[in-house]
Amino acid sequence: MSAFEYVDGELCAEGVSLAEIAKRHGTPCYVYSRRMLAGAYREFDGAFEGVPHLVCYAMKANSSLAIVDLFARLGSGFDIVSGGELARMVAAGADPRKAVFSGVGKSDAEMEAALAAGILCFNVESASELIHLAAVARRMGVRAPVSFRVNPDVDPLTHPYVSTGLKESKFGVAFADAPALYRRAAAMPSISIRGIDMHIGSQITELGPYREGAGKLLGLVDVLAAEGIVLSHIDFGGGLGIRYRDESPVAVGDYARMLRGLVGGRRETLLFEPGRRLVGEAGVLLTRVRFVKPQAARNFAVVDAAMNDLLRPSLYEAWHAIDPVRPRHIDPGLWDIVGPVCESGDFLGHDRMLALEEGDLLAVRAAGAYAMSMSSNYNARPRACEVLVDGEEAHLIRRRETLAELHAQEARLP
Repeated sequence: MSAFEYVDGELCAEGVSLAEIAKRHGTPCYVYSRRMLAGAYREFDGAFEGVPHLVCYAMKANSSLAIVDLFARLGSGFDIVSGGELARMVAAGADPRKAVFSGVGKSDAEMEAALAAGILCFNVESASELIHLAAVARRMGVRAPVSFRVNPDVDPLTHPYVSTGLKESKFGVAFADAPALYRRAAAMPSISIRGIDMHIGSQITELGPYREGAGKLLGLVDVLAAEGIVLSHIDFGGGLGIRYRDESPVAVGDYARMLRGLVGGRRETLLFEPGRRLVGEAGVLLTRVRFVKPQAARNFAVVDAAMNDLLRPSLYEAWHAIDPVRPRHIDPGLWDIVGPVCESGDFLGHDRMLALEEGDLLAVRAAGAYAMSMSSNYNARPRACEVLVDGEEAHLIRRRETLAELHAQEARLP
């Protein structure tokens, strides 16, 4: 159940008024519900109760320290894709021994840092990466734990920008090449083979692609075992979608039952890398209407949030529900909700039926994933603040950037 509901005609987060949060901290402002975050994690983790498994939260969805800290306290592992995310999870108090390191372009410095931290596994995505990792591990006098991210060439039936399991994707190694790469890795003294990984895409709302990909992956595990290459874990990746508009997301219970049926009583530990599913619906972006511009062709409501705060609509033409925090009882109209950034693509929503006036506070829904983590300082705009609501309390977990901080690391010409 959503923690963002109307109470006495005003939208609240758990037991806190969003209008009060905006009054105290200003806008744009991201607001998250601790209850929803913890509930989503417990639902996913609990669906695999009785099966050896580890849920590795995909930090790229939202890497705010307080959220990483919350998941770490709940027992989560982490899926990281950079040295920066490794540093963030350590700063949040998470255990690097429960981290898997994905990504196609890991640097030697990132490999060194991850090996020094003692991460659980590298998800290797090319033969070249394997060679570099083996060399780094050899120099450090350690063995690098690896799995290969295998590309099963499965269509996830999602937006092409977030489809990662097709054969033309930059991610992973080709399915046909995987056995030879495992044999090669097995012969390297500084490499320790641990598992196998797939990640076919994001915002997936059907079970079919998962079933197809998992079946191919399990078949490959058995082929490797017949050659004496025995794996300790199977990583099924992430990508379970959420409801933004009219989608019908896969139920976590249905997903778990499907995988339980496929893996049966296998000995390997199961790993998962959910991101959006754990945080997406647990956040909203608060923004205030600065100006209204009714015109013959279109009506524009110019708000103080922009594409630098929430890039998804501009990048993916993604749809987010936009609701008034305090609905007005006047005739509604069709509005384009746009930001102040100097780009025609700077919008949060087109053709929204809303009753609006200047100064109104709006909540952009399902903004917990790939929102703050993808924000930028374009147009020299400070990034938004973040607030985490816990029952009747609202905690500022990231203050708004100042203008001075935007150029603090720069220098004028001598």
